[in-house]
Amino acid sequence: MGTTADHPRRITMTPAARRVLAAAARLFYERGIHAVGVDLIAAEAGVTKKTLYDRFGSKEQIVVEYLADRDERWRAFLAERLDAAPPEPGERVLAVFDASRAWAAELSPKGCSMVNAHAEISDPAHPAHPVITGQKQWMLGLFTRLASDIDPERADALARALMLLHEGALVAHGLGIFPDAIAHAREQARALLA
Repeated sequence: MGTTADHPRRITMTPAARRVLAAAARLFYERGIHAVGVDLIAAEAGVTKKTLYDRFGSKEQIVVEYLADRDERWRAFLAERLDAAPPEPGERVLAVFDASRAWAAELSPKGCSMVNAHAEISDPAHPAHPVITGQKQWMLGLFTRLASDIDPERADALARALMLLHEGALVAHGLGIFPDAIAHAREQARALLA
């Protein structure tokens, strides 16, 4: 697949590449992308630096794979919860917050990996930048579709408000500003939908 803004170049995952990606994902999330070098990733994955570069070509491509994989797993996680949610439009919106709360508790104690990555990668020319912004655009699109089922005339404004609540909660959660920020945002979303 060629590289476009919507579809960054991806690689085929071999067993060694999967080990590299698993090590990189853990290290990037725990320590930050810039703080982790390829030497450490290779050592943690049990591969040589040559193998790492043979599989990925660059650290930037490892970052792309890390973020794209995380986004794919989030979307699948969220889809399961939306599929199980009650059919009422408002309940489906609240299911997004419930999914985020469960994901954060299990997989994101330091906050949203996309927000964290964007703090380090704000250059639109970086190959991971479209993954980061694409994930957030996708979330806004999801909130817009859900809001359209609630009130088509104000769907855009409602979606933006929900997105702000959601993203603010993810940041507050990651920073530990106050306990259970995502549950608090869920209740604010419920009030907004009333």
